[in-house]
Amino acid sequence: MILRFPPNFARQLSVKSRRNCSNIGVAQVVAASAMSGQSSGGSSSIVDGVAAALSVGISVNGTAVKIDKAAEKPKPKSTSTLAVHGGERENGTKVADSLTTPIVQTATYTFRNTADLIAFQARENNFEYGRYGNPTTQATERKISALEGAEETLVSASGMCAATTMLLALVPAGGHIVTTTDCYRRTRQFVQTVLPKMGITTTVIDPADMASLKRALDDNPVSLFFSESPTNPYLRCIDIELVSTLCRRKGAIVCIDGTFATPVNQKALALGADLVLNSATKYIAGHNDVLAGSISGSKPLVDTVRKLHNVLGGVVDAHAAYLIGRGLKTLDLRVRQQNSNALRLARALESHPKIARVHYPGLESHPEFHIASKQMRGFGGVVSFEIDGDLALTSKFIDGLRIPYIAPSLGGCESLVEQPTIISYWDQSPAERAKMGIKDNLVRFSCGIEDYEDIYADVMQSLASL
Repeated sequence: MILRFPPNFARQLSVKSRRNCSNIGVAQVVAASAMSGQSSGGSSSIVDGVAAALSVGISVNGTAVKIDKAAEKPKPKSTSTLAVHGGERENGTKVADSLTTPIVQTATYTFRNTADLIAFQARENNFEYGRYGNPTTQATERKISALEGAEETLVSASGMCAATTMLLALVPAGGHIVTTTDCYRRTRQFVQTVLPKMGITTTVIDPADMASLKRALDDNPVSLFFSESPTNPYLRCIDIELVSTLCRRKGAIVCIDGTFATPVNQKALALGADLVLNSATKYIAGHNDVLAGSISGSKPLVDTVRKLHNVLGGVVDAHAAYLIGRGLKTLDLRVRQQNSNALRLARALESHPKIARVHYPGLESHPEFHIASKQMRGFGGVVSFEIDGDLALTSKFIDGLRIPYIAPSLGGCESLVEQPTIISYWDQSPAERAKMGIKDNLVRFSCGIEDYEDIYADVMQSLASL
């Protein structure tokens, strides 16, 4: 009877036995136990059969085989596989046999009694209230950690929430930070207007100026180096390995904003950075439907940021966390297509007579091409370029496009285009914009996952109309 399932054995249970057991022989043992149990104990014998099969082992061709459920399985290393399975397969937040991580839509958590609560408080990474954590968010954090090669990740309500909380948590009052000239406007605004209120001073350097970085480290008690790589909007690249080496000698933390790169193209932590930050709104979630940010790195550093985050309360919603985790499953596929679209578009634009200059780290004309080639697998989906004309002619080009939406974001499935002067810096005077390096003829084009030939034809027809 051990060679086949008995005809009166419940079909659903036998199917689940075959599916859940690691060896068909285990399922056969369970079936046999169930057969004998029907006359002597019912369902309890089924459970006993399962337990016996899993704990005692089975016989295969006369050889005793012990099933070790705790045996280590080789873990995937490729980005595409980690994007699909990272953070979920082991210690994932599951309900019964659910394949996907559920949305735990709750503001608080309950306990059976005081003893249960005391035992819970003794555990690490516990959370008894929604501001301190959520199982859905935790699953997404584990997935990002797997992709970044990090011990720990904190997901928060936006990229700016992640950046500002990190700066406030890690830079002491009276401290000093080093950042770069080309960066996201709101980051610059926070550094220039909020941090000085706490006595925090800043040295701003060109992304390639390592001599200035060395002087800043020698002349100031630098707590933190913080820069995007690639930067926004000119896509300058930091030599992460060199910067990390210089800062480590002086005890300064290095945090790289990898939003434009993603962990698909660049592993900032492996290059020596202490922390990597992402606006998960962009490529990480990838569908222009979520606001979120993440900070990844060593557990002690991320835990320091998390403690302040729990006070400030920049919590990501559970449903948003679910959407990020779902979006991450296709991150590698999306970014590869966006890399390809952007590189081909950059090459086509560089030779076009109506384009004055193209900014893209995958071009040999880019000032940090040698750095990008060394530390990036792909060069990202954003291309910035300058129309050979003024503000009005540049606006005419943008208005002539049919595929990309005019919008201030990037990294989603849809191509987006913007004129930074108008969409991000319109409240600044021409002199102030010039001081920040923002030109009236600058265009930032975020390639989506559309067919390249369609994007190319659209850009060319709009340029032809100028």
